[in-house]
Amino acid sequence: MPEETESGSLVANLAKDLDLRVGELATRGARIHYKGNKQLLQLDITTGNLLLYEKLDREVLCRATDPCILHFQLLLENPVQIIQADLQLTDINDHSPEFLEREMLLKIPESVQTGTVFPLKIAQDFDIGSNTVQNYTISPNSHFHVVTHHRGDGRKYPELVLDKALDREKQPELSLTLTALDGGAPPRSGTTTVRIEVVDINDNAPEFLQSVYEVQIPENSPLNSLVVAVSARDLDAGTYGKVAYALFQGDEVTQPFVIDEITGEISLKRALDFEATRFYNVEIAATDGGGLSGKCTVAIEVVDVNDNAPELTMSRLISSVPENSPETVVAVFSVSDPDSGENEQTVCSIQDDLPFVLKPSVENYYTLVTDSPLDREERAEYNITITVTDMGTPRLKTEHSITVLVSDVNDNAPTFTQTSYILWVRENNSPALHIGSVSATDTDAGANAQVTYSLLPPPDPLVPLASLAHNGEVRTARLLSERDAPKQRLVVLVKDNGEPPLSASVTLHVLLVDGFSQPYLPAPEAEAAAAAPADPLTVYLVVALASVSSLFLFSVLVFVAVRLCRRSGAASAGRCPVAEGHFPGHLVDVSGTGTLSQSYQCEVGLMGGSGTGEFKFLKPILPNLAFQSIGREVEEYPSYRNDLGLW
Repeated sequence: MPEETESGSLVANLAKDLDLRVGELATRGARIHYKGNKQLLQLDITTGNLLLYEKLDREVLCRATDPCILHFQLLLENPVQIIQADLQLTDINDHSPEFLEREMLLKIPESVQTGTVFPLKIAQDFDIGSNTVQNYTISPNSHFHVVTHHRGDGRKYPELVLDKALDREKQPELSLTLTALDGGAPPRSGTTTVRIEVVDINDNAPEFLQSVYEVQIPENSPLNSLVVAVSARDLDAGTYGKVAYALFQGDEVTQPFVIDEITGEISLKRALDFEATRFYNVEIAATDGGGLSGKCTVAIEVVDVNDNAPELTMSRLISSVPENSPETVVAVFSVSDPDSGENEQTVCSIQDDLPFVLKPSVENYYTLVTDSPLDREERAEYNITITVTDMGTPRLKTEHSITVLVSDVNDNAPTFTQTSYILWVRENNSPALHIGSVSATDTDAGANAQVTYSLLPPPDPLVPLASLAHNGEVRTARLLSERDAPKQRLVVLVKDNGEPPLSASVTLHVLLVDGFSQPYLPAPEAEAAAAAPADPLTVYLVVALASVSSLFLFSVLVFVAVRLCRRSGAASAGRCPVAEGHFPGHLVDVSGTGTLSQSYQCEVGLMGGSGTGEFKFLKPILPNLAFQSIGREVEEYPSYRNDLGLW
């Protein structure tokens, strides 16, 4: 874009150039960043047009640097993306050539031969390329013409050439107008006066020992320090051989140097700044007493020292980060150092004990991201110090501190202050009676820490072989088979719906039989009660009852013995008529074969009463098998075992 273009002019359409959709720049939070945060451009995020914020002066921004390129970045925040862009300012012919002095004085001996060349001072033009000085002319006269020459750095300089010998007696002084023209359209020009004094014969001009002096000087050199000493000699004698030194380009504003006119020593009169100007070309003239002069160039290079600390420019900063979130961009910033070489190389770091990490990006940009999920309950605030250190000697650093808050997410469940509470309440109380309180806390914050309380319903136990309806009837839950244990022990639990619920339990022993009803087994509680020790009165009663019972039992045994003797024949033959008469079907065999053994049936028949319908179940023939079956059932229904309290 040409310099001096009006503000608001279109530079480019970034959305089109970057192949972005309409409105994507707005949704992604696009903005323009320029070094030093100076606003030169503005971005219309709705259209994608990049516009000039103000007029740009190439000479102010780039001085003599060619090409003049302004580096800027397009920052996209969501997601984070940094795009490097360059804007080249082209020169326009907005400066005219200008001579630093209104008048040049040349003292030329009358004996100078035709064709002798006299150097003239150049004109300055802040433009570049074809817009800078291209040609020099001199006002019409019969003695001189001007020749324009090219320097190695691209600049052009004039030389005055003698066409006709001078005659001091006829014309002791001449006044000519020197004009400098640039290559613009239309061209611009600048003029100065060349005054020529014709002096007496002096046939030798001063000559420098070197045509070019190359010098390096640190930018922190003290004032009046020696830069270099130049030397010229003149073969003439007397006044014509005495040499005086002077700065040929006598610009007191731009030149920070002075020269001793007698010794030729060049010294520093103003502080140097490497970041402002790195090279100086100083032209020195040595003039003898006759007006003849010689010229040399002193090329001075300013050496950088580490006198600038790094600079940090924050482009994006998030002050609050949610906890438990994955890798999150907290800050985007750039670092720079106006020094050069190792002095401008920087290292960026933060504290080691933080869950954050710095990641480098393009053009000395860095992103500060979380290294691991944050926990607000462990730490709710982080103070991060970003340290930028250059690699110069001595090393200079800049520190920038930011504070990052961790916002809460609901990642902690409420916790009761006690694992269990015991509350006492009198019966027959009135409704809505306060009987106590419980307390729970939550380590989260805000609404996430607000706790509400509610009562949960109690679970229902599972029964493997039997189910209970609400009227107290016990029913089988599935079909029974021979694989089921013949003895089943059920614990029946009854409870109310109060708060807290109250309950009672009873043990129900079930014997599984085949075609036999009204079985009877003594309850384990009765057996346990019989085994418990009795008090003395009970013992006396038992002894008395035992005595009477013994007499009665003796009589019964005698009666039974008589009956047995009569039936000894049948018993010896292996028959049991009593059992056969009382058991038309088969009882469940505890051995698992499907029927009770013959001896078991016989024993039951003998021990039972006649016509009473009551049976005494003796100990099974294979007791271990029954208990193994019960154990298998319990293993198949572990919830039954736990809920009914079998073990």
